[in-house]
Amino acid sequence: MEDKKKKALDKHHTWHGKLEIKPRVDLIKHPEELVYAYTPGVADPCLEIEKDEEKSYEYTDRWNSIAVITDGTAVLGLGDIGPVAGMPVMEGKCVLFKTYGDIDAVPLCIKTKDVDELVRTIYLISGSFGGINLEDISAPRCFEVERRLKEICDIPIFHDDQHGTAIVVAASVINALKVVKKDIKEIKCVINGAGAAGISIGKLLLKLGLKNLTYCDKMGIIYEGEEGLNSAQEEISHFTNLERLHGALKDALVGADLFIGVSGPNLVSVDMIKSMNKDAICFPMANPVPEISYEDCLKAGARIIGTGRSDYPNQINNLLVFPGIFRGALDARSKVISDEMIIAAVYALSSYIKDEDLNEHNIIPKATDVNVHKFIARRVKEAALKK
Repeated sequence: MEDKKKKALDKHHTWHGKLEIKPRVDLIKHPEELVYAYTPGVADPCLEIEKDEEKSYEYTDRWNSIAVITDGTAVLGLGDIGPVAGMPVMEGKCVLFKTYGDIDAVPLCIKTKDVDELVRTIYLISGSFGGINLEDISAPRCFEVERRLKEICDIPIFHDDQHGTAIVVAASVINALKVVKKDIKEIKCVINGAGAAGISIGKLLLKLGLKNLTYCDKMGIIYEGEEGLNSAQEEISHFTNLERLHGALKDALVGADLFIGVSGPNLVSVDMIKSMNKDAICFPMANPVPEISYEDCLKAGARIIGTGRSDYPNQINNLLVFPGIFRGALDARSKVISDEMIIAAVYALSSYIKDEDLNEHNIIPKATDVNVHKFIARRVKEAALKK
């Protein structure tokens, strides 16, 4: 671990930032272009955009640019480390957008935890971009920030920690259920972690037909009427935990068919997995240390295992989703990322692997497969243009 830490620091010191800006016009080779790239020629597109702001998509890079925005309150597995400390992650995200979606992404780290200030700041700069990717904003604030921005902005707003994660998990669940030959309407699912990712995963699975869903957090099973829930958790308590269970995670997992972990390390034991139904599906996705190790899941008899790590089969990684989602939205010049576009991404991702090629170790494509991003982008664009 120390060697990896040193290498990571050395790499970032050498790179001196993972992004740079390059012009599309070469004024060194073609100095005569300056008259058009800047003054006086630049005035003409300005005046056209003044008459019709939609022309900004034709005369500027707005058609292909998004902002990756954080307040630094929920950075990776590091927590509230502040917006400036979150900058390496935001830069990394922008590199991924360019690599897999050919999208020009700009990292913006905003120094406020105030929801009103955050929403107002993002709205004021939204005219510079074709979309906004919200990143690493803590729950439950992230829900309100996204909701309010969707109401006032005329470009797509997407909180990747919520929806990107939910899409890749949902696609993995669809394919895992095909392998074990179970119906999503008949299974029992337990999600440990009722934050941004967990709540969005559950809501999306319910839209896909899941009926029996139970949430747990650090206090145990979430139930209707429980004191101390935040607004988002209180909302989900009304339509989950159908068995009206009380107790700990170990109690919820008895007889479950599907476990999804978006919580913390080493919270699940071998015996807890053994208490699940036959052909159990386990997605312990806490990073870098999952809720239960891959090896212990296997020892406990889980049939299908997916984690957030790249060194095991079935890496459940939201990198599979966000480049294609935004590429499709930008290409359609969509003003929103709708539920229909999200569902289209789920089925695009799940159908990318042919049914005959699905097995315990192959339920989701590799995140580095460039073609999967293009496939998702096409399906998302089609869904956007249908509305």
